[in-house]
Amino acid sequence: MKRLIAAALIACAAAGAPAFAASEADCAAEWTAADANKDGVLAGVEAHRYLAYIRIRAQVAPQDGRIMQDRFMEQCRSDVFKAEEQDPGAPLKGANSFTESQARDRATAAGIADVSALTKDTDGIWRGTGKKGDKEVAVAVDYKGNVVSQ
Repeated sequence: MKRLIAAALIACAAAGAPAFAASEADCAAEWTAADANKDGVLAGVEAHRYLAYIRIRAQVAPQDGRIMQDRFMEQCRSDVFKAEEQDPGAPLKGANSFTESQARDRATAAGIADVSALTKDTDGIWRGTGKKGDKEVAVAVDYKGNVVSQ
């Protein structure tokens, strides 16, 4: 009986653990890429994408909008910055409860910069434009948080 209870506890603990945990090396590489000016802090444009992820994951964002390396590394290892898999056929029609700001955060986290004002269409999809690299793209955010850019 004790073995059965122990096995059940282990199974429950494993079920609650993240399926993926970013490695120290992966997080260090992400930091190096993000800290473009090499000043040891993400601020302004460097921080936008990561701050959006922090808000999406309901984490406490730094009030000054600056992300220090130790906090970045901790959140990276906890998968705060991990992109979610997109559902096939996205964007999906449905009742969208995201605010425009929440939809913009999802687009920003997905790597879309300079997201325009978004408007929700009759299918419940937030639509607008933004930039991916140097290219202007159309962006759509559905009710499940899928971000599609073209």
